[in-house]
Amino acid sequence: MAQAAPTSEGAPRTRRTPDIFSAHTHALARLAFPVLLGLVYGYWAAANRRGGGPITGWNILFGFVTALVFILVYLGVQALAPRLRRELHALLWTAFGGIAFGFLYNQSGESVLRTTGMSLAVAVVFFVVLFYRYYTHEDATGHRIR
Repeated sequence: MAQAAPTSEGAPRTRRTPDIFSAHTHALARLAFPVLLGLVYGYWAAANRRGGGPITGWNILFGFVTALVFILVYLGVQALAPRLRRELHALLWTAFGGIAFGFLYNQSGESVLRTTGMSLAVAVVFFVVLFYRYYTHEDATGHRIR
């Protein structure tokens, strides 16, 4: 016969994983992750644009400018999104993800109509996943549930 394990009365229940990194490491990772992601994104955009052709100086410049813009927009969204309600929070990250995907897809030479359709499809998936995540992890005002 299965019975529930006894619990101590009045003790608060917390389901928090142990934090093995320092606050400094977390702050560094919060900045390093967008930079790394931006460099990968810039390389990917430059590779899509050249389409297997030779690497040129303009292609390298395009990749670095794309990476810089991606990093700056990512950091802006990262700073603004937590201040919004969960619906707008999910919508902001959805817009960022859809636009980022659409830009990459467009660099491969596809038509604007096909790029728009694919971006909207990706954005819908982003929204469903992010809305579910924020709906189950935040209250109505956008504060994390502890």
